[in-house]
Amino acid sequence: MADITPALVAAVASKLYNESAGCRTAQDSFETTSRNNAVDARSKQTVDRVSSVTAATHRTTDQVHQSSIPSTAGISTRPIEQMDLQPPSVKSPASGVMGLERINQAFLKAANPSMANAKTSTPEGEASRQLISGLESKSNLNQQRLPASVAQVDGGLQRFVRDVRGAHSQANQSIKFAKLGRTQEKNFGYENAFHNITSQQGTASRPYDVNAIRRDFPILHQQVNGRQLVWFDNAATTQKPQSVIDAVYNYYARDNSNIHRAAHSLAARSTDAFEAARRKVQQFIGAGSTNEIVWVRGTTEGINFVAQTFGRKFLLPNDEILLSTLEHHANIVPWQLIARETGAKLRVIPVNDAGEIIMSEYQALLGPRTKIVAITQASNSLGTILPVAEMTSLAHRYGARVLVDGAQSIAHFPVNVRDIGCDFFVFSGHKLFAPMGVGVVYVREELLDLLPPWQGGGNMIRNVAFEETTFADPPAKFEAGTPTVADAIGLGAAIDYLHQLGMDNVARHEHDLLQYATERLSRIDGLSMIGHPREKVSVISFVLQNRKTEDVGKALDQNGIAVRAGHHCAQPSLRRFGVETTVRPSFSIYNTFEEIDRLDEAIRRIIHR
Repeated sequence: MADITPALVAAVASKLYNESAGCRTAQDSFETTSRNNAVDARSKQTVDRVSSVTAATHRTTDQVHQSSIPSTAGISTRPIEQMDLQPPSVKSPASGVMGLERINQAFLKAANPSMANAKTSTPEGEASRQLISGLESKSNLNQQRLPASVAQVDGGLQRFVRDVRGAHSQANQSIKFAKLGRTQEKNFGYENAFHNITSQQGTASRPYDVNAIRRDFPILHQQVNGRQLVWFDNAATTQKPQSVIDAVYNYYARDNSNIHRAAHSLAARSTDAFEAARRKVQQFIGAGSTNEIVWVRGTTEGINFVAQTFGRKFLLPNDEILLSTLEHHANIVPWQLIARETGAKLRVIPVNDAGEIIMSEYQALLGPRTKIVAITQASNSLGTILPVAEMTSLAHRYGARVLVDGAQSIAHFPVNVRDIGCDFFVFSGHKLFAPMGVGVVYVREELLDLLPPWQGGGNMIRNVAFEETTFADPPAKFEAGTPTVADAIGLGAAIDYLHQLGMDNVARHEHDLLQYATERLSRIDGLSMIGHPREKVSVISFVLQNRKTEDVGKALDQNGIAVRAGHHCAQPSLRRFGVETTVRPSFSIYNTFEEIDRLDEAIRRIIHR
């Protein structure tokens, strides 16, 4: 086996960096000097850092194992402590030094199995050793051998590249954080919120490469007002990957038919695809049966469905409906309407100055008159993540039912309705990279036969006579008329796409974006963020001193940046903080740190003009 030189390690690490940054041009030469002309100034700085850690790693392994790997001229030998990237705490999963050293250590390990029992003299080295051990068990790297031929090295590293790309992506994120002078992680987000949720959504079948993800979304590749589009209006709606667009197109081009009630092939194909999408939703949210999945047009219609079926049948005068201050209008107005009709009363759960539910007040509101608690899982105005599992458990002690509005949570972290324990869960497809016009209501199975039909018509009946009509079994009895078949199929395709990415990876990426944006924007004089919850999704709400939010939104649009400016259909939550409107950037799977930099720079120009 050929010796592995630091130059070769640094060159391969440089190649990984270029791939993860979305570069289309491969590094055909593994000469160290080639990177001077192949990358821009920022890439070159990162490569220098990789080289520095490589050299430091080799010096350590030379001392411990008498390694025969020679040093090479041209490789930086600056010690780690002199690098401009300060090494964060070893406990941080996004540690820059750890991430870079993981690449070098894992690469050396794949090339030289004699390092199997190597121990370095630094905590970072120990962390790298543990990561390598994990890679061995996952990818059987200890069976790989690195040929001397550069071409063979390039081809033979395909499996290795997949395994370490995630670690390298973490290193790139750490470099971004290091530019802010950070030395340790801060908890700005929902880190604990999704760690406590069990789901089958977390397993990814492809590496998380944001540049590759961006290529999947054709709408992102356009200019607005002469600038590259930055889509920061994800809380309003998400963009659609090509696979979803293709699924809808292919349905109309090949399979278009009404479902269930025909004997021909197109109807059979349409029905199969429609019901397959229902199964995907069931699995995605952890429901126990496809019978529990009811198709609707979106979250708003879903909440109205529950209010008009459960509410109309079970609410009595002076019964109580509990809502939180953080609710979207769609989870307020339907309950006001049914309360007016039935004589029930609305009670409101308050929030503290950070924008978090005051749990003691919530518990005090619960009582024998509480019939239903309707709460969002994540606020669309502040981003607050509510402890919905705990709130559901408390409500059930009083025999109350619980509806959870998942419109703002479903695309951000894994959701499992059985872990939450809720009776109803609603969300919209267009918040989940699927088409507009389709949504889902999860109904706990024990309630399916208790709820009356909502709308009458075809598809929801068993037998119709003028004297009497009998209804189909759930979920069909709640799905009158022709459904939006193509959009449901598109939702199934969106779920397939997210399964490839892994919802845990999605949550981590958005968490890092939120941290970075929070730190950048918090340093702008004259900018005030609204709400500071400890656990939140990737939403920031802010106002600028002496600037109307609508004007700020228009000015950002002139810079190609799309944000939401207004009351966000959540007026009570904003009024709790003394404002009527805010500017709301919201981040998603395809957004980048560079886009946040553009937002920061554009806001500063608005303030100083």
